[in-house]
Amino acid sequence: MDAWNWRAAPPSPRSAPERGTGGSGADERRLTWRNRLYRFDMRYMPYLMIAPFFLLFAVFGLFPLLFNGVVSLRNYELDDPTLPYWAGFDNFARLAGDEDFWNALYNTFGIFLLSSLPQLLLALVIASLLNRRLRAQTWWRVGILLPYVTPIVASTMVFSVFFSRDFGMANWLLGPFGGGDAPIDWRADKLHSWIAVATMVNWKWIGYNALLYLAAMQSIPRDVYEAAAIDGAGPWKQLWRITVPMIQPVVVFTVVLSTIGGLQLFTEPMLFDLNAQAATGGPNGEWQTIAQLIYKVGWKDLNLGYAAAMSWALFLIILVVAGINTWLTSRLSGGRK
Repeated sequence: MDAWNWRAAPPSPRSAPERGTGGSGADERRLTWRNRLYRFDMRYMPYLMIAPFFLLFAVFGLFPLLFNGVVSLRNYELDDPTLPYWAGFDNFARLAGDEDFWNALYNTFGIFLLSSLPQLLLALVIASLLNRRLRAQTWWRVGILLPYVTPIVASTMVFSVFFSRDFGMANWLLGPFGGGDAPIDWRADKLHSWIAVATMVNWKWIGYNALLYLAAMQSIPRDVYEAAAIDGAGPWKQLWRITVPMIQPVVVFTVVLSTIGGLQLFTEPMLFDLNAQAATGGPNGEWQTIAQLIYKVGWKDLNLGYAAAMSWALFLIILVVAGINTWLTSRLSGGRK
């Protein structure tokens, strides 16, 4: 019993090397280094771990933004280097009377409204359906994401043929509704071209937003829906009175993303044009967006200073519209502020 108790007892403090011996100094130095490493790990390591992101953002995000602001104040025309170096705010003042800029801005907002609103509403409805018990539930959830993983150039080229005037399937599908006798020229006017480009955008992004909403809906307790059903609330009322207010942060997130992407739209309208290299968005700029116009002014007309001013104007417009959309979404989804 004595031997057993001796083995179970903790070691006596006297068993450690006493102060003043050679082993004690090494142990103290080792303990000091451990304390320093611990303080370094707790105080500085988190900043070192996130530093690469801020370094990359500063090099590839912040610096180009600031440099673009400097270029917007210059007469930076590659085909005429004899112009005065500084232009001041002349490039921004020129925007007020530029018909091409206002036409592109009008087209951008038109396509944005036709794409973002149906896109987010359909994504909410699809997410609500996928949130129920369905057969082959995983297959449906994966299938809804396939348009998003499809290369945007490939899908846009397919839709460009789909909306062809003479042999496009869009006119063939509209034939029973009276569209067969006079085929629609989807590139001839603003409204039809906006609908075509908005359809491309919606096809690609509805599934992505639906999965974001679905992931947020998974965190809502089932008891809430069961209590609402007992009180007589149908699926539609549950969606707008329960689901949307409870996933409000995700709704605001998707609204901001769709605002940024919609106002920076470039690839779909660019490839929809039969002469994409011109970047005119149709013969008379029927669907030319701001991003297309910036590309044309900067790299076709070689006026980088004026293109930079357009970029900053678009940046400020996006900030304002995103802020308004965030406030409206928060109010409509039940937020107090």
